[in-house]
Amino acid sequence: MVTEVLFCLALNVYHEARSQPLIEQLAVAQVVLNRVDSRSYPNNVCDVVHHNKYPGRLHRCQFSWYCDGKNDTPRDANAWLRANQIASLALSPGLPDLVGGATHYHALYVNPSWAGSLESVATIGSHKFYR
Repeated sequence: MVTEVLFCLALNVYHEARSQPLIEQLAVAQVVLNRVDSRSYPNNVCDVVHHNKYPGRLHRCQFSWYCDGKNDTPRDANAWLRANQIASLALSPGLPDLVGGATHYHALYVNPSWAGSLESVATIGSHKFYR
């Protein structure tokens, strides 16, 4: 269902990058869509966003906000509206991939252990993207 896909993608954009510029939020959305297209991840947006290799364990999800134990309801109405607009744009056919097929990203202030095993393909704002 399109509305469910839009909701899941918007929720991820909201929690992962709501304070970032539009291009950075769009890049985060595109990583989710690139994962949907990858055989290494679930094949739909909601399952990618909710992917957890260790169900029931905190901080083990692909996107940390989803299993941090906090309420996931958006509280900032303007940021939620913008996240929905960005998710809708990201789902538009023909939109160029700003992240070169990236399936991973992290904020520049962290250095995750997996980063060295992937190819860095872009840095957009405060995020680095990998495939």
